[in-house]
Amino acid sequence: MNFIKDKKNIIINKLFNKYFIYYILSLSLFSIFYLYQKHTVGNDTSISEYLINYQGGFTRRGLPGEIFIQVSYFFDLKLRFVIFLFQSLIYLIFLYLIYNFFKNFNKNIIFIFAILTPIFLLFPVAEIESLGRKETIYYVFFITLLNFKNPQKSNLFTLFILPIVCLIHEEIILFSGFIFTILMLQNKVNNFKNTIKVLILFVPSIIIIIVFILFPQTAAEHKVMEETLLNDFNEPCYMSCYYVLNNDINNFTKMISVSWNISTKDLFIVIFRYLIIILIGFFPVFLASYYSSFNTNTLFYNLKIKNLLLWILILYVPVVPLFIFGGDWGRWVGMLISFTTLSYFYLYKNNFIKLNTQKLDKKLFFFKYKKKLVVFIFIIFAFGWNQKTTNIEDVATKPIYKIPYKTIKILFNIGSINLFKDSIFNKFYENYLE
Repeated sequence: MNFIKDKKNIIINKLFNKYFIYYILSLSLFSIFYLYQKHTVGNDTSISEYLINYQGGFTRRGLPGEIFIQVSYFFDLKLRFVIFLFQSLIYLIFLYLIYNFFKNFNKNIIFIFAILTPIFLLFPVAEIESLGRKETIYYVFFITLLNFKNPQKSNLFTLFILPIVCLIHEEIILFSGFIFTILMLQNKVNNFKNTIKVLILFVPSIIIIIVFILFPQTAAEHKVMEETLLNDFNEPCYMSCYYVLNNDINNFTKMISVSWNISTKDLFIVIFRYLIIILIGFFPVFLASYYSSFNTNTLFYNLKIKNLLLWILILYVPVVPLFIFGGDWGRWVGMLISFTTLSYFYLYKNNFIKLNTQKLDKKLFFFKYKKKLVVFIFIIFAFGWNQKTTNIEDVATKPIYKIPYKTIKILFNIGSINLFKDSIFNKFYENYLE
């Protein structure tokens, strides 16, 4: 029986690897195309994030913008083009790391659902407003950490590189519980003394966050930054660049008022919508986590945190402020599912957790001999919907169709060929599908 099951898993894994590379390649092509198209858009948020710089003095989130400005000066390149090159490179690196991370272990059907949930890899490409944002840097950092076999390298990487990531965007510190979990397991920590040693690795990053809080950018410094962008690059300081001062991390009241400028009725709709998104999108990884437990030689097991799902929910607590102070709920959900999925499969591949496959199989018994039904549900689940970027937007539908359609439409517009304008197909799309 086990032989048959192992053989079936090997077949599933081979099929997954075969089609997963097509999936990753498709995401790569679409992402580069969209990044190029939107890098000249005047009000693109992903560009405004990278306009923040140190020309007016040290400020949060300014490191990449300062580097890009210096590169633009040195090579006499347009600032937006330099940003586009970086966004493309870091996203391709991310997708390459993702493919390598998921290809080398046997998978069951619930694993495939978890990996291909549309709120994970598909989301930024389906919602191009979120494409090219700084969270991609978080993921590259985290996957790199997961690839280290030597705990000393992991410790040094966290000690010296995490502070640099905090200079890029301080919000990664809210996800540091996932990093802490990996370091605890890699270092085989099983006592309080060694736990303190792991926590010390986060001290430089925490100091940087404290500096940002105690010494925020002044209006005069921000003015210098604005003038540099406008005079040298003809770039206004807008959106994220503007809010680095006016939506300062010290000004909690203003942050809440900006993010929650909606009625009570709409608030209930937003919360309900995202509860459904989380319930459906997280369901595969939550189900696998519920039937997974830490191995007996880990500190988590000794602390009576045997169930992995319980620990994951604990790690979510520091992230809650993002949903209070910011309106990009789709992005926050995308970050949560990314760290959760990567963490789960790292723990599974490295035998830090044990999955109770018998209990899991019993729960999925209804689908055991219903291959066509499983395929149908998978297509609808993985390619039929995705969350939008902000909390005031409804759930998007049919990304499997809209992504290529949008690409073709842009290509026709580039060539000044408006074939779709009066066509029956376009009218059908505008009236029934959009």
